[in-house]
Amino acid sequence: MKAMIFAAGLGTRLRPLTNNIPKALVPLKGVTLLELAIRRLKYYGFNEIIINVHHFADKIVEFLAEKNNFDIEIHISKEENELLDTGGGLKKAAWFFQYDPFLIVNADIVTSLNLAKIVEFHRENSFLVTLAVQSRDSTRQIMFNEDHLLSGWKNHQTGEEIISRTTKRPAFYSFSGIHVVNPKIFELMPEEEIFPIMPFYLKIAIDNPIGAFNHSEDIWQDVGKLNAIEKTEEILHLIPGI
Repeated sequence: MKAMIFAAGLGTRLRPLTNNIPKALVPLKGVTLLELAIRRLKYYGFNEIIINVHHFADKIVEFLAEKNNFDIEIHISKEENELLDTGGGLKKAAWFFQYDPFLIVNADIVTSLNLAKIVEFHRENSFLVTLAVQSRDSTRQIMFNEDHLLSGWKNHQTGEEIISRTTKRPAFYSFSGIHVVNPKIFELMPEEEIFPIMPFYLKIAIDNPIGAFNHSEDIWQDVGKLNAIEKTEEILHLIPGI
């Protein structure tokens, strides 16, 4: 199976740790976030991976070479001049994906979610995209209708909304930064090279089935902030594949 790791971010919330290294190489108990992500993917049967890089890109390339690509097939998608954002980053890597659904994960997310299970769920439901979600507090959340299809987005703090499908009683969930995608997605992408993925999903959800995979029972932690590192290190032993 194929997967993509988003690892191109500047890691501004992790400064000063990211002053000289990319966010993906920040260590947890001596193991980098990137290695933890790759270990998890290997554990669940993903043996072809592409990683987008930008900030200190060469250090990630060197790290992978030192690890012999963890004995699997790993490709690099370099965003050399500027960050392409999540949508643009995926679009640039389109050549790597052809026929089968693939998984996308963020390098700075640690979760006990069964990555093979969400792919199986995606195949069974024939979604264009399946978003891993949880019932957890967040200022910004995505909405789903009674058929568990993406219906909109809301900023609870400002009241701003984006509505894709009208629904009387939307269910609100927080996105986990993990999604399974059908390669047909590339036929719908805009001409722009730089764009975020979620507004794009919300736009195409009007005519395409984008579903929810609720894994609220799983451990989930965003390691994008300094104050999350120690907390995450305490739960690493509970994460399968690590």
